[in-house]
Amino acid sequence: MATIDAAGNAGRRIHTGEWRAVALSFVYFFCVLTAYYVMRPVREQLSAAVGSTQLPWFYAGTFFATLALAPVFGALVSRYPRRIVVPVVYLFFIACLIGFIPLFTHQGLLSPRALGTAFFVWVSVFNLFVVSVFWSFMADIWSEEQSRRLFPIIAVAGTAGAITGPLLTKTLVDVIGVAPLLAVSATLLAAAVVCAILLGQWARVHGARRHDASHETAIGGGMLDGLKQVFTQPFMRSMAFLLLLADGIGTVNYALVSDYSGATFSDAVARTRFAANVDLTANILTVVLQLLVTRWLLPRKGPGLLITLWAGISVIALSLVIFSPDPHAPIVGGFPAVALALIISRGLAYGMAEPARHSLFTRVPRNERYKGQNTVDTAVWRFGDMAIALGMNGLRSLGVAAGGFATLSALAAFTAAAIGVRLSRQAMFGGRESRAPART
Repeated sequence: MATIDAAGNAGRRIHTGEWRAVALSFVYFFCVLTAYYVMRPVREQLSAAVGSTQLPWFYAGTFFATLALAPVFGALVSRYPRRIVVPVVYLFFIACLIGFIPLFTHQGLLSPRALGTAFFVWVSVFNLFVVSVFWSFMADIWSEEQSRRLFPIIAVAGTAGAITGPLLTKTLVDVIGVAPLLAVSATLLAAAVVCAILLGQWARVHGARRHDASHETAIGGGMLDGLKQVFTQPFMRSMAFLLLLADGIGTVNYALVSDYSGATFSDAVARTRFAANVDLTANILTVVLQLLVTRWLLPRKGPGLLITLWAGISVIALSLVIFSPDPHAPIVGGFPAVALALIISRGLAYGMAEPARHSLFTRVPRNERYKGQNTVDTAVWRFGDMAIALGMNGLRSLGVAAGGFATLSALAAFTAAAIGVRLSRQAMFGGRESRAPART
């Protein structure tokens, strides 16, 4: 029977017995990303309105919030099984969303600046945690071989959500206003919780790791294990460096586009429309890459090649800013060089590099899949945002302009490619999980 199944599955992307779980994973990620992108345009126009020089303060608030929450998450996964932790995290964010509704409805409760700052920080924390928990869950229920086949398909759901969210906001905001949009996001998160519960039930019976005695039990250990792993585990430390370098590219491009938007558009509506156009274009590029490139290359060539392609093409995109006489002058489709660099690098990051990066986590023990990965994807990421934004402010005082920042980003891309290739080789030939201690 096993031979017949293997023959029948030959050449198939989704094997017999995986369809239900892939569909649930797809809907789960779609709901998570749609919930985030429904709220994102409000955050984007706020950052453009204040200018990129104020972003370090927003990023600092986000970093300290994620730094405070990472040990809390570590304590949860140490004491409680997966079937409790994953729903509890999403229910917490649903409660927060509901709590924001009266703050938007009754404007006297908080000043506009205080509400804007709180909302920016909260949305940034929300995005990192809900996505990180999703990918930790995926790495826990799928094997390394399955991740190469299935993660590119599952990642398409996130891109579909990233396209659907802004469209929902654009369609609904004039009809129901801003506050009810938060209820829409909460409803989508509730649907994600249902998917997570059903996926957990499937994994207990059919999952690749179902025969592991500890495949969904409480992980044990301490609440600070995730932070410790980043500093003590070579793999997790390298993943942190890889993410910081990638974040350097994204944060620099984001700041340059925020400056362009603030200088070019005089009102919130125009800035929001421009941000939506940038998001839509980048997300279309992402889904094209996921469907036509990543789903084919990742299972055949491994994550190293995808990370290298992302870095190399990002350097070419950044060259538009480096060598452009005026990075704010429209080039293609009304987009200036700074916006094109952001669109291309972001599309490549989420279309190619992120599925490749997350597939690497399937090779590590459960303790690191939940604690270390979550710390890298939350606290380390937001530390990078804050440090890079502060660094940009310092370099601006020395006269560094858009071309100089793009050059630094290109150097970061080259370094990220080298780290990504090394990690991929270790994952493919090192057999790290098989050498891990039995107790995870």
